[in-house]
Formats: sequence, C-alpha cells, structure tokens
Amino acid sequence: MSNTQVRLKERPVGMTNASTWDIVNGEIPEPGDGEFLCEVEYISLDPAMRGWINDVKSYIPPVGLGQVMRAGTVGTVLKSNHPEYKEGDTVVGTLGVQKYAVSNGDFCYKTDTFGLPKEKFLGVLGMPGFTAYFGLLDITNPQEGETLVVSGAAGAVGSVVGQIGKIRGCKVIGIAGGPEKCKMVVEDYGFDACIDYKNDDVRLGLKEHCPKGIDIYFDNVGGDILDHCLGRLNFKGRVSICGAISGYNSTDGPQAPKNYLSLLINSGKMEGFIVFNYRDRYMEAAKQLGEWMMAGKLKSKETVIEGLDTFPDTFNRLFSGNKMGKLVLKP
Repeated sequence: MSNTQVRLKERPVGMTNASTWDIVNGEIPEPGDGEFLCEVEYISLDPAMRGWINDVKSYIPPVGLGQVMRAGTVGTVLKSNHPEYKEGDTVVGTLGVQKYAVSNGDFCYKTDTFGLPKEKFLGVLGMPGFTAYFGLLDITNPQEGETLVVSGAAGAVGSVVGQIGKIRGCKVIGIAGGPEKCKMVVEDYGFDACIDYKNDDVRLGLKEHCPKGIDIYFDNVGGDILDHCLGRLNFKGRVSICGAISGYNSTDGPQAPKNYLSLLINSGKMEGFIVFNYRDRYMEAAKQLGEWMMAGKLKSKETVIEGLDTFPDTFNRLFSGNKMGKLVLKP
C-alpha cells in the first residue's frame, strides 16, 4: 500500500486546472510520539478552498507550494501514540487531500457516528452545517414570521440555512441554478419557493416571492444577486456574508455591492463571519443539528466522487454547479 496525496503545484489565475496540482504516491507515514495515523475515508470539497490557494493575507495562511492541499476530512484511526485517540476512533479534522495522514490532534475531534454515513460529518453535521448554524442564528437571529432569502440554496451550507430558517418559523425563499436544483430545494428541503437564477429574472422573482421585502439575506454568492437582495431589504434587515462564489475565479476581483446604501436607508446590518471563529462551540452546533436530523427536521444530500486522481476535475464542480448538495471525494 502507498499514500496518494494531492499537492499544490502552482497558484492559478482564474479557474484551476490539471497543472495546478501534483498527484504523488509515497510511503504511508508512521505516527511519532503524541501522534496518530488516520486513514482518510472522505474529503470535503468547499468553495473556500479556492481562496486558500491564493497567496494573499486572509483568515488562514495560504497553502504553500508543494504542500498537501488543505481540506476537511473524516476517517478512522489506524495507529495511535496519542493519549486521546485510539485505534478505531472516527476522526473529523483538517487532514488534507490524501489517503493517509498523521496528526497530533490539532484541528481534529473524535465523534460517534450514531450509525449515520460518515460523509454527513463533512456536510450537515460538519463544517458546512456549523457554518449555516452560526451564520444564521448568531449573525441574524431569525424570528418567526420573517422572510429569509438564501442564495446557493441547493448547496451544503445554503440548504441547511433554509431548513433552520423553517425550524425558526421563517418564510424561506431560495435561489439556485437550474430547475432540478430548485425542485430539490422546495420538495426535499422544504423551502417555500426557489428562484432559478440561470433561467429566471432574480429581481422579478424576489418581487414576486417577497412582496413585503426581505428581513434576512444569507449570502453565499455575492455579485448581482447580493445587489438584488439589498434592493429589497426591510427596515432593520440583516445580511449574513458567508461567501461570494460568483467572484472566486474572477481575474478582476470580486464585484463590490452597488446597493449598499440600502443598509443606511433601512438601518440594516451586513456582517461577515468565519466559522473557525466558533470552534469552541462546534459541539453545541453538532448536538443541535444532530437532534434536528434524528427528528426528521433536517435533510441532506451528498454527491460522492471516487478517486484522488479525479480531484482536479471534481474540485471545479464546485464552480460549474455540476453537483447536488455537498460535494465529497472518496480516496
């Protein structure tokens, strides 16, 4: 057996391609004192990874050239010299795009799977779920009867945001790309309606489905959609800035909002957040999300692609929209 790794070869301009990455095979590492060896079973693919390979100052240092690509993972401990981890433990952590990884336990935690598929601990019961939980509840504090709009509604974060909004008694309108995704958002995730940004006029769709305006907008995409939502913001409206995927591969940089004065006129609030800032509360989110899932109030869907050799193409599915729900790679 050998260890396959995906390493960053060069920093891309615009979309990544095969030359961005090196796929290499080497020996399986041995854990040292205070370390454990984990077999990675599933790898999380997230839009934020595109920002991690830019050589710019951010909330986390960029991945270095020649380093294993950073990614969230779930796997099983094979060997351990660590007092808190034993053979057979299921571990969720940031162990990178590789088949085997050695860790000292930093940025990792053990979990009981409760018989659920492990890939769900990279989606609704992992970082995307935590992002939705804190980004909606802490940043916007939704109230019963309010209107919540969610972009990227078919994705790993947006789908959970909308379902939490329904649990809190909100009217929830999604924005997603294509009729199949919009159908899933309404029929599977329980949103009240979904606007197809690829085929519909988003501005007119918001006017139709939010006739009394928008109280909360959860933004995953930025760009024109952010401007359209700002244009319909209500008094004391709140905007949670989670991401801006529409500009992640742009060579011109992200598009600045044009309707930001709506925040002034409506005494509104727009606040960004990073889920890592809530790491001391992850277990709170995991417990609540797990309870909602076990009660049938929270659903999720994963697109699982096999093979580390597929990583270059699979990674770009994040930006082409060629996926349903959470995108996961199985080594």
